[in-house]
Amino acid sequence: MNALNIILALPGGASIALIAIAILLLFGGRKIPELMKGLGGGIKEFKKASKEDDDEPEVIDKKKK
Repeated sequence: MNALNIILALPGGASIALIAIAILLLFGGRKIPELMKGLGGGIKEFKKASKEDDDEPEVIDKKKK
């Protein structure tokens, strides 16, 4: 196989299952919900911050005009 194909290849069903088993072994069953809760909270904070940034009106410096 070409190296580019290996890098750009999407994981199949067996690869996803292997990754899921590895994560389960590394973190354990009890730690995964805590990790997902933290990830969800981070995404929520990111969306909130990005929305607040969009809501702020642009300040135009009248001295430059």
